[in-house]
Amino acid sequence: MKFDLQQFLTVSFTLFAVIDAIGSIPLFISIKYKMGGINATKATLISGLFMVGFLFIGEAFLSLLGVTVNAFALAGSIVIFLLGLEMVLGHEIFKSEKDVRAGTVVPIAFPVIAGSGTLTTVMSLKANFATVNILLGILVNLVLVFVVLKSLNLIERALGEAGLIAVRKFFGVILLAIAVRIFGSNMSGFGT
Repeated sequence: MKFDLQQFLTVSFTLFAVIDAIGSIPLFISIKYKMGGINATKATLISGLFMVGFLFIGEAFLSLLGVTVNAFALAGSIVIFLLGLEMVLGHEIFKSEKDVRAGTVVPIAFPVIAGSGTLTTVMSLKANFATVNILLGILVNLVLVFVVLKSLNLIERALGEAGLIAVRKFFGVILLAIAVRIFGSNMSGFGT
């Protein structure tokens, strides 16, 4: 359990790509309006708890519930697909609850930040990397997520209304593609 710069950088960039906080900005802004705001600190902490929890007890927890990693990933992909569909079509699929606390956990902390892809990645990194390097990689990504969530108003002003609509629709299509990829790659292992 020793710090290794190369392992730390590999884990950090892997999680950066999977979490995709930058690419999720239009989704965060959309959810912010629906939920009446986002508690950045709480969303970051809850996401971190999910990731660290899954690092240590993820497989055992899913096994206890009788849920396979594939089934977990499939369920997360369906939620991500519906969020993407909502962004592209502009029709509300998820009922608006003007409760920031509820929106902070679902869908912000899970499945957007600490979704099935992130949690299964965290569990799989354990096979090749030291725990300390994974924990530090998670920490670096949580700091980035916090900065992005705290900067949403600034980002929104910079994009303007027309830019925000265009970016939201573009990233909605990207979310749909990610959901389909997660669904497809986990379908073969479903039910095993």
